[in-house]
Amino acid sequence: MYDFLRPLLFKLDPEVAHGLTLYGLGVAQRSGFAHWLAKRPADLPTTAFGITFPNPVGLAAGLDKNADHLDALATLGFGFIEVGTVTPRPQPGNDKPRMFRLAGHEAIINRLGFNNGGVEALVSNVQKAAYRGVLGINIGKNKDTPNERAVDDYLICLRRVHEHASYITVNISSPNTQGLRDLQEEATLRRFITTLHEAQEQLGSQQGKRKPMLLKIAPDLAEAELDAIAEVLLDTGIDGIICTNTSIDHASVADDPQSAEMGGLSGKPLFDRATAVLAGMSKRVQGRIPLVGVGGILDGSNAAEKVEAGAALVQIYSGLIYRGPQLVNECVDEMRRQREDSHAG
Repeated sequence: MYDFLRPLLFKLDPEVAHGLTLYGLGVAQRSGFAHWLAKRPADLPTTAFGITFPNPVGLAAGLDKNADHLDALATLGFGFIEVGTVTPRPQPGNDKPRMFRLAGHEAIINRLGFNNGGVEALVSNVQKAAYRGVLGINIGKNKDTPNERAVDDYLICLRRVHEHASYITVNISSPNTQGLRDLQEEATLRRFITTLHEAQEQLGSQQGKRKPMLLKIAPDLAEAELDAIAEVLLDTGIDGIICTNTSIDHASVADDPQSAEMGGLSGKPLFDRATAVLAGMSKRVQGRIPLVGVGGILDGSNAAEKVEAGAALVQIYSGLIYRGPQLVNECVDEMRRQREDSHAG
């Protein structure tokens, strides 16, 4: 069905198409027709950072920023869903247009800028949803919060979402909030993660259940910067690393007239760089921190390559736009074959 709908959706503005697709998915779910859209994959249980996932293919943050569509998205067969990025206070994000489709490259450039309804709205939506699967909540800071007080915003979000999340992702790698990536600098990151880790442990003790905390990193870091980040994360007790966010390097799509648009590049052109960062981080942490591979997964073989590079789990987003819901099942099937082959070997 998606193969039929995609040409129609691609005639629309990307952000309009995004909203219309989620609305349609919600209608299908409430009407009982969602099973027509995607075949649910058979379970492929996978354990990482203390959580057992029904399958290792998740939805990356950014598609459902406010957890408005949890029940509808759950019908697509994901092993886990990550919502957000959420900030303490509502904010509109950057001016429109702010999402651009580079169809010839199977890529997207976005500069949404953490547009969301605020943490209270997200928590309310999570509480209203029937979804009881593995839920990640991705947290960030408001645009007008200076970096020297950024940790306060993350603490507000962490404390508010902790009891409602299966895990929490700390997003300091979006290119669309000015100065945000500066928080990845070694000394800043050490103080930042140490403060959040202390709050995480306190919340786990108070609520009777510790929730894993992950850090999402950028693909545009130099090797020395990745060395420093790995050292900090090993020292400060982070539970997982998501490799990677979108890229500010648009050289791979330079022939597209929209390549000059400001924002983060995702989709197929990101695959090689994101996977290289993943592989490099895998060598640095030597199995001590589970990794999540995201960036440029457009078919099952891409998902398997992320596992070969060191990922325990993968996430998809842009691939859904180009391939549709069938991508989830395809990735799970390929990862199943990969696992069976490795056991047979």
